Amino acid sequence: MMTFEPLWRTMKKKKVTGYALINKHGISRSLWYKLRHDKNVNLDTIDHLCEILNCGVSDIVKHIPDTKQRPDLGEHTQGD
Repeated sequence: MMTFEPLWRTMKKKKVTGYALINKHGISRSLWYKLRHDKNVNLDTIDHLCEILNCGVSDIVKHIPDTKQRPDLGEHTQGD
């Protein structure tokens, strides 16, 4: 699972509000909703947020391993 938990810390550190992202940087309210609820967004969005906040991907999103195997992904070995 991906979480945008790092985004909230980065925004606080950089003193950028959700209001500023929406009104100054053109982030849509529907995209804001997706970020707030850890929904899927595309890499262009991550790239745009990195540019706005002058930070790296790890300052925006974090991977949390799923504790149960996802059958839709099948068996994976390291290096796949």
